[in-house]
Amino acid sequence: MAPLSKLYPQLDDVELPDTIPYSQVSAWELRFLYLLGRDRLTGEGKVVELGSGGGGSTYALALGLSENPDFDKRTDKLHAYDFFRIGKGTFASEKFFSAGVAREDTNSFLDDFKDKLKPFIEFIELHPGDIWQTSDAEDHSPIEFLHIDIAKTARVFRCVAERFLPRLVPGSVVLHQDFASPRLPWLHYSTGLLLPYIEIAGPPIRSTLAFEVVKPIPQDVLRAVAEDAFDTDEKLRLMSAVQEVVDRDHTDGIPFKAVIELAKAYVAHYDGDHRRAWKTAEPLTSDEYLSRTRKDHFAQLEKALKESAPGGGSSGLARLLRRVRRRG
Repeated sequence: MAPLSKLYPQLDDVELPDTIPYSQVSAWELRFLYLLGRDRLTGEGKVVELGSGGGGSTYALALGLSENPDFDKRTDKLHAYDFFRIGKGTFASEKFFSAGVAREDTNSFLDDFKDKLKPFIEFIELHPGDIWQTSDAEDHSPIEFLHIDIAKTARVFRCVAERFLPRLVPGSVVLHQDFASPRLPWLHYSTGLLLPYIEIAGPPIRSTLAFEVVKPIPQDVLRAVAEDAFDTDEKLRLMSAVQEVVDRDHTDGIPFKAVIELAKAYVAHYDGDHRRAWKTAEPLTSDEYLSRTRKDHFAQLEKALKESAPGGGSSGLARLLRRVRRRG
């Protein structure tokens, strides 16, 4: 079983087939998934992908598993969770359809997914729909591999934290695919709480942070993550702890210290402290990467500050008064 860190030197040598489906993750992340499937996983615990999308990441992982002699394709399964449809709240793209656009008769790309994954479908178990409905609260079986590309909202992350994180054991591998997203700070401060029990594999692979569980995670820690039982200052402290051990990604393209600093602004933003949020975010507008890739984030935080100011129109009463004035 190859240590995670040993996979990094192999990334440049991986050549994935042209048949790999469209994916919103980078080629580097797809290569890492392939290497994990081929060289690291054994099938001793469950292999779980949360957020399979159009199938690119699933294909890369399944291809690696198909070449892994330790993974028994007759009995072991790759569990793929997703809405498998486009629409509000799904964060899915029409590019997940084989034609690149949605068909007129359905918003589901599940059949397209099955067709693209046909070479491996015999050992893929599909879980289509809302993860709160498709995951089993009574399933406590150990998870060997957990790919988290679904936690776009706090509601979904709570499901991940309640039903999947408690099944991690020493040796489990976790990938946080959205670790470069400042709008998802729960990924960062929960990782900060887990730091004593995990070993980070190395620099993030583009936006993906990979780590291995090396000590049993206490139940009170898991409960705190699931219940989001931290105040703002505690969240920021945990995120600072992550900044101490995570710098730039392995291509030197993403400055994670700055990304997580902007995520701190979103902690304050979600807690309704818009002045504190903008005070954290404003100095980051001079960061080359963030100013180029996160303009909409800065605009959102600045707008929230202006609307929260006296007379800024953030309250329902202020909106009502504006409507009355317009009618007058």
